[in-house]
Amino acid sequence: QVQLVESGGGLVQAGGSLRLSCAASGSTFSINAMGWYRQAPGKQRELVATITSGGGTNYADSVKGRFTISRDNAKNVYLQMNSLKPEDTAVYYCYARIYGALSPSYWGQGTQVTVSS
Repeated sequence: QVQLVESGGGLVQAGGSLRLSCAASGSTFSINAMGWYRQAPGKQRELVATITSGGGTNYADSVKGRFTISRDNAKNVYLQMNSLKPEDTAVYYCYARIYGALSPSYWGQGTQVTVSS
């Protein structure tokens, strides 16, 4: 089992920045990739960014050039969000995918990001 705890959400004005953190505990040796999804009210959950154990990254087109995902070990992942827009408002969920899995294996509880115009 893996437990994920997010932090760093909040309220920011458009154009501002926030940094989300996600700390993993438990069987972290089993984690291949980590990343972030988000879900806005009335919308489906969407993938924001992913980083693999090898350091490869992937971003949604809507956040490319503004968001940066990083990982300092198998336990912590970060999402630096710059030039935030009101449409970035959502609950952001950290996830972890274990080796051999094709979809997220574990989820954090979510952290609210609100961008005011």
